[in-house]
Amino acid sequence: MYGYLPHNGVATVTQYIEATTKVVGMGPLLATFLSVLGGALDGNILSWSMGGTPRGLLGGALNGNGLIGSHNKYESDASPTRPDLYQDGNNWKVVTSQFQDLVDMSPGGVTMDSLAAFRSHRFDQQVQSNPYFFNGPFSGVLVQPAAYTFIFRFMANHSSEHPVGTLPIDVLQSWFGVQGSSGNFKVVLGGERIPENWYRRPIEYPYETTYFLDDALAAAALHPKFLNIGGNTGTPNSFAGVDVADLSGGLFNSGSLLEGNNLACILYQTAAQAQPDLLLGALSQLTGIVSQLVGSLGCPQLQAIDAAQLQQFPGYRKNPVYG
Repeated sequence: MYGYLPHNGVATVTQYIEATTKVVGMGPLLATFLSVLGGALDGNILSWSMGGTPRGLLGGALNGNGLIGSHNKYESDASPTRPDLYQDGNNWKVVTSQFQDLVDMSPGGVTMDSLAAFRSHRFDQQVQSNPYFFNGPFSGVLVQPAAYTFIFRFMANHSSEHPVGTLPIDVLQSWFGVQGSSGNFKVVLGGERIPENWYRRPIEYPYETTYFLDDALAAAALHPKFLNIGGNTGTPNSFAGVDVADLSGGLFNSGSLLEGNNLACILYQTAAQAQPDLLLGALSQLTGIVSQLVGSLGCPQLQAIDAAQLQQFPGYRKNPVYG
């Protein structure tokens, strides 16, 4: 990112790990998990595109379809600033009205509390308007909170006076390439920049998997609907949920997800069940990092996810690449 990653948008897993740890202070284990996940699900194991299929190359079985082509795998509905893929036809352009809503809900600057409230607003908004809305066991319950919490944890400006960080609107605008002022914002494609006089989180306190899971659990405690796996059934405002016990073969249940390491255990193991663009070798590498995470938590072994439970949702059945 911003000089750390190739300008063609295709980087190796190692480059992603180096960029996220050095630039924004992501923890090594979290950086490795997310980077390996991208390579396994959306790339050719060793590298992946932060956009769509690498230009001049074939997608799918050779090079993957990139982050844009990872709907319901690595990219989810109810993004803070991007539209839902099968509602608007793209999942990568910043929507000015959504950015404005985030600003309106963050008087005095963006905070973790304002992001949780905004996520709740976006969740409800998409349930009410997108007939294909889908909140998957991994893409929705784990990836979706990252899209919100990472805004503050990695974009906030840090100082000795504010060690946790502060995120004024002008700093947020720089990260998202948004110019103008409230009520008159304009998105400039390719205008994303590290803000002037910006300081990352202290290198002594990287944002690791444990911190992320704590943030995800805190948000879910405030808004239990974030843990509702399921989706709309073909019409707006028709959300139906799936029983976690049925999905996990009885290993977990909805009532205990917020207890201990249960949420982390099911979500990390669900990642290993995802369908990659590449089949040969991808799952073994992904399974390796997942095993490391799961082993450190003492998780019970999830044998399989019963994906048949999700077939009732049109949004789940949609192609990860628009069309």
